[in-house]
Amino acid sequence: MIKQIKSSEIKNYLEENPKTILLDVRTEEEWKTVGKPQSESLGIKTFFITIGQDSSFIEKVKKDINKENQILVMCAVGGRSIIAANLLQNEGYIAHNISDGFSGNGQDPGWKNEGLPST
Repeated sequence: MIKQIKSSEIKNYLEENPKTILLDVRTEEEWKTVGKPQSESLGIKTFFITIGQDSSFIEKVKKDINKENQILVMCAVGGRSIIAANLLQNEGYIAHNISDGFSGNGQDPGWKNEGLPST
Protein backbone atom coordinates (compact mmCIF):
# COMPACT_ATOMS: atom_id res chain seq x y z
CA MET A 1 0.00 0.00 0.00
CA ILE A 2 1.29 3.44 -0.95
CA LYS A 3 1.68 5.91 1.89
CA GLN A 4 -0.19 9.19 1.28
CA ILE A 5 1.58 12.37 2.39
CA LYS A 6 0.00 15.83 2.24
CA SER A 7 2.11 18.82 1.28
CA SER A 8 1.53 20.23 4.77
CA GLU A 9 3.36 17.17 6.19
CA ILE A 10 6.41 17.26 3.92
CA LYS A 11 8.78 19.31 6.09
CA ASN A 12 8.21 17.01 9.08
CA TYR A 13 8.54 13.95 6.87
CA LEU A 14 11.90 15.16 5.51
CA GLU A 15 13.26 15.78 9.00
CA GLU A 16 12.58 12.14 9.85
CA ASN A 17 13.60 10.74 6.43
CA PRO A 18 16.69 12.56 5.15
CA LYS A 19 17.40 9.98 2.40
CA THR A 20 14.46 11.16 0.36
CA ILE A 21 14.18 12.56 -3.15
CA LEU A 22 11.29 14.22 -4.96
CA LEU A 23 10.04 12.89 -8.29
CA ASP A 24 7.72 15.16 -10.27
CA VAL A 25 5.91 13.13 -12.94
CA ARG A 26 3.98 15.98 -14.60
CA THR A 27 4.54 17.04 -18.20
CA GLU A 28 7.11 19.53 -19.43
CA GLU A 29 4.25 21.86 -20.37
CA GLU A 30 2.98 21.78 -16.78
CA TRP A 31 6.46 22.56 -15.46
CA LYS A 32 6.68 25.56 -17.80
CA THR A 33 3.19 26.97 -17.23
CA VAL A 34 2.27 26.02 -13.65
CA GLY A 35 5.72 25.96 -12.04
CA LYS A 36 8.25 23.57 -10.58
CA PRO A 37 9.03 22.55 -7.02
CA GLN A 38 12.39 23.78 -5.71
CA SER A 39 13.00 21.01 -3.19
CA GLU A 40 16.76 21.62 -3.06
CA SER A 41 16.08 24.42 -0.58
CA LEU A 42 14.48 21.75 1.63
CA GLY A 43 17.65 19.67 1.40
CA ILE A 44 16.49 17.09 -1.14
CA LYS A 45 17.05 16.57 -4.85
CA THR A 46 14.28 16.79 -7.44
CA PHE A 47 13.93 14.64 -10.54
CA PHE A 48 11.57 15.52 -13.39
CA ILE A 49 10.46 12.39 -15.28
CA THR A 50 7.09 12.44 -17.04
CA ILE A 51 4.92 9.37 -16.65
CA GLY A 52 3.46 8.47 -20.03
CA GLN A 53 1.68 5.73 -21.88
CA ASP A 54 4.86 3.82 -22.71
CA SER A 55 7.27 1.80 -20.60
CA SER A 56 10.09 4.34 -20.72
CA PHE A 57 9.13 5.88 -17.35
CA ILE A 58 10.59 3.02 -15.30
CA GLU A 59 13.67 2.81 -17.51
CA LYS A 60 14.36 6.53 -17.00
CA VAL A 61 13.85 6.20 -13.25
CA LYS A 62 16.24 3.24 -13.09
CA LYS A 63 18.88 5.26 -14.91
CA ASP A 64 18.66 8.26 -12.53
CA ILE A 65 17.41 7.06 -9.14
CA ASN A 66 18.81 4.30 -6.95
CA LYS A 67 16.75 2.22 -4.57
CA GLU A 68 18.44 3.41 -1.38
CA ASN A 69 16.42 6.64 -1.48
CA GLN A 70 12.80 7.01 -0.52
CA ILE A 71 10.85 8.75 -3.26
CA LEU A 72 8.10 11.32 -2.79
CA VAL A 73 6.13 11.24 -6.04
CA MET A 74 4.18 14.30 -7.16
CA CYS A 75 1.93 15.28 -10.05
CA ALA A 76 -0.65 18.08 -10.32
CA VAL A 77 -3.33 16.78 -7.94
CA GLY A 78 -2.26 13.28 -6.84
CA GLY A 79 -3.71 10.97 -9.53
CA ARG A 80 -0.78 10.26 -11.85
CA SER A 81 1.62 10.19 -8.92
CA ILE A 82 -0.22 7.33 -7.21
CA ILE A 83 0.05 5.34 -10.46
CA ALA A 84 3.77 6.17 -10.66
CA ALA A 85 4.30 5.28 -6.99
CA ASN A 86 2.67 1.88 -7.55
CA LEU A 87 4.86 1.23 -10.59
CA LEU A 88 7.95 2.19 -8.59
CA GLN A 89 6.95 0.03 -5.64
CA ASN A 90 6.50 -2.92 -8.02
CA GLU A 91 10.14 -2.37 -9.08
CA GLY A 92 11.39 -2.46 -5.48
CA TYR A 93 11.55 1.28 -4.74
CA ILE A 94 10.15 2.86 -1.59
CA ALA A 95 7.69 5.37 -3.02
CA HIS A 96 5.11 7.60 -1.34
CA ASN A 97 2.43 9.74 -2.95
CA ILE A 98 2.07 13.48 -2.35
CA SER A 99 -1.70 13.23 -2.18
CA ASP A 100 -2.51 16.88 -2.97
CA GLY A 101 0.11 17.26 -5.69
CA PHE A 102 1.68 20.51 -6.83
CA SER A 103 -1.57 22.44 -7.35
CA GLY A 104 -3.94 21.02 -4.72
CA ASN A 105 -6.75 18.51 -4.94
CA GLY A 106 -9.78 20.53 -3.80
CA GLN A 107 -9.42 19.45 -0.17
CA ASP A 108 -5.75 20.14 0.49
CA PRO A 109 -3.78 23.06 -0.96
CA GLY A 110 -0.88 21.29 -2.69
CA TRP A 111 2.85 22.02 -2.74
CA LYS A 112 2.64 25.48 -4.34
CA ASN A 113 -0.30 26.78 -2.30
CA GLU A 114 1.18 25.37 0.92
CA GLY A 115 4.05 27.81 0.38
CA LEU A 116 6.70 25.18 -0.27
CA PRO A 117 9.55 26.42 -2.49
CA SER A 118 8.65 26.64 -6.18
CA THR A 119 9.16 28.71 -9.31
